Amino acid sequence: MHRIIAAVLAAMACASAAYAQDGLAPPAITSRLVFTLDEAVAVAGGSAPAAEAAEAGIRAARAGRRIAGLRPNPIVDMQVENVAGTGPYRGFDQAETTVSFALPIELGGKRSARIAVADAQTQRAVLVEAVTQADIRLQVTQLYVDTVAARWRAFTARDRLKITEDALSAAQIRVRAGRASPLEEQRADVARLNAQAGAERAQRLADAARTNLERRIGRRLSGVIDMTALDDLPPIDYSPVAPIDAAGTLALAAANADVEYADAGVRLARSQRVPDITVGPGLRRLEANNDMAAVDQASAERSRAEAQLRMIALNVEQAITDARAQVDNAATAARNANGPALAAAREAARIARIGYREGKFGQLELLDAERTLADTRLAAIDALAAYHNAKARLEWLTTPALAPAPEQGN
Repeated sequence: MHRIIAAVLAAMACASAAYAQDGLAPPAITSRLVFTLDEAVAVAGGSAPAAEAAEAGIRAARAGRRIAGLRPNPIVDMQVENVAGTGPYRGFDQAETTVSFALPIELGGKRSARIAVADAQTQRAVLVEAVTQADIRLQVTQLYVDTVAARWRAFTARDRLKITEDALSAAQIRVRAGRASPLEEQRADVARLNAQAGAERAQRLADAARTNLERRIGRRLSGVIDMTALDDLPPIDYSPVAPIDAAGTLALAAANADVEYADAGVRLARSQRVPDITVGPGLRRLEANNDMAAVDQASAERSRAEAQLRMIALNVEQAITDARAQVDNAATAARNANGPALAAAREAARIARIGYREGKFGQLELLDAERTLADTRLAAIDALAAYHNAKARLEWLTTPALAPAPEQGN
């Protein structure tokens, strides 16, 4: 697919051809390496605090899984009698010390239920890490797109400044030759000053966008950004739209992990209803307290997780539907802005330049045509940026879920 930005905006290669060509001069080609979007995502994903926190969560969950598989420790008990009394029992001379050893035995599947909870928690941590990486990719993509678009706006503003400078020079020549009034020169100078302020403002915004991108990835850019990142537009697709199904998406998998975690919690709560025994010098039976309340609470948590899963599924499907519409609308707007609208504005500016040079059009017509062309170029850049941002959000919403991690043995 041809390079849209390069074909549309790179027609103006030098200032001397400003009245014959009307595209935006592309950045100078250098030998420096291009710092691509994928590189930016990779760098950010490896240094982001959120990614570090998610990885730490996985390590903590896996450590909890190892602990959950351990059996209860033996109990060593020591009792001292006949001390701190009166008469012959004063002090420790008549003390009797008893040391006992007991081995707790868990019943009711407590250990396996505890392991199931730990496994579910580990799977949740893995999914949180995947969601974090998807979030990082979306954020970096949007910042990268904004940076590229801001640079193109700065180039457009500088191009417009050069055109107004040439228009001022032409007006001065016409005034000195007596072919125009001094008002024309004043008008051209005001247009130049406005364009200069606009160029400075656009450059500051471009610098700010680059700084925000560098701050997000955690380092300075190692090369020039890819100025063709906004080029690609999808072809018009007339095929029927596939139905929306949130199944298989990362967002729904994360919610489903909550349900599995709640299921494991119910199983663990039920196992607590079965009393344990302790084997030692004697046999002691331990009764659990408030066991029914614990089960009721766990069951309620599971019901809440299931309802939340259904709610998230509906929200994800609605968000995907909206995102698809935004992508399609943005693509249509980008095609129009970079096609018929821009072509018409370019042709109008070309005719106005020729007519002004030959004295057929006045200065107001020329300035209006140039302003329309600059505005159309900016609209084209905005439309392309909007399309790529909408596409990034749709990809984020439809990120596929990871395959479930294999269960660890007991």
